[in-house]
Amino acid sequence: MGTLTVSEAAVTTGLSAHTLRYYERIGLLNPIGRTESGHRNYSEFDIGWIEFLKCLRATGMPIRQMKQYVDAQREGDHTLTDRLQILKEHRSSVLERIGELTRYLETIDHKIRYYSDQKEKSR
Repeated sequence: MGTLTVSEAAVTTGLSAHTLRYYERIGLLNPIGRTESGHRNYSEFDIGWIEFLKCLRATGMPIRQMKQYVDAQREGDHTLTDRLQILKEHRSSVLERIGELTRYLETIDHKIRYYSDQKEKSR
């Protein structure tokens, strides 16, 4: 892949250039390499890390908790237990949300069946 500009990284990851710069500014990303002219240069590693951050965010992890995880990761292997706990707690909340969505989907499916039955009866 080589390296990507901020615009190319935005297209590749589906995040805006603004979000990428924000993630770097608040420390979710390590400082991004720069070209001689000072433009950001995203590596394959950077893109992989951004994809992981997207996963955490898309599954509802708050930025504050993402920052806590990233800070612990940077501290080294002695934080493995802490990082594992953060991810286990997040997994639990994702599973809870999936259960909630499943219940909502069942309600929607019930209404669809009801309206489909009513439509059939009116023919």
